[in-house]
Amino acid sequence: MSGTLPVSAALPQRVACLEWTSAEMVMSLGIMPIAVADAEGYRDWVAAPELPAGCLDLGSRGEPNLELLMELKPDLITGAYGFGLDPTPFMRIAALHMVPFYDGTEAPYRQAENESLKLGQKLGREVEAERLIQQTAATIAEARRRLALQAKHPLAVVSMFDDRHVRVYGKGSLLQDVLDLLDITNAWTGPTDSWGFAMMGIEELVAIGEARVVSLDPIPPHVKIRIEQSSLWANLPCVKAGNVVTIPPAWPFGGLASAARFASFLGQV
Repeated sequence: MSGTLPVSAALPQRVACLEWTSAEMVMSLGIMPIAVADAEGYRDWVAAPELPAGCLDLGSRGEPNLELLMELKPDLITGAYGFGLDPTPFMRIAALHMVPFYDGTEAPYRQAENESLKLGQKLGREVEAERLIQQTAATIAEARRRLALQAKHPLAVVSMFDDRHVRVYGKGSLLQDVLDLLDITNAWTGPTDSWGFAMMGIEELVAIGEARVVSLDPIPPHVKIRIEQSSLWANLPCVKAGNVVTIPPAWPFGGLASAARFASFLGQV
């Protein structure tokens, strides 16, 4: 005997996630993480796949709890591009796998497919990764068929954080890629940052006229109350025309599961 462990024995079983995108991807491949940074935020903003009840909270995504990580002894730690975390402390605890979303090398949807395959290989879930790619494409195709039965008016996709500002998604975002696959025109054609969105005053939505606005949950309750009482909001052409709808959470910076959720929700409005 050579003493070499079977390949399956070397595969990570205990996975801890430093942020939400890689947590979504890990669960999309059928592995439940033992811990996720800001687990409560994941449940609000990402929602699905659903975190298991026993999943521990690693604290802030900007400063995960190293002591807890060391106690948990994970086989693999996952993270994603853009949080500015020094990888060194995490590499001392376990193998580290970083997902390079939004690094500018590829369109987010295509990158989500590629990174799902890479993570699937790392976790021994290659079959699940291929299935995820196929199921996501099928979900988007079904949403496109549903939407083909109605006039595809331009729409803008936004997140609301207070009663005076809005985040609108456009070129370079995962949501834009999904809109393109659905053959839907984005009513917002203005400049976006490297993450594919622009922050602006609510009054600037006048630029889209009476186009539809799709608002992503969650909207904090106190913000929702203020928006409903805002004359600035009430006087926007899109609001006056009754063209604003709110859909459940679909993480704008997520992977294929988020893309599928977004497409499904659009197919139902």
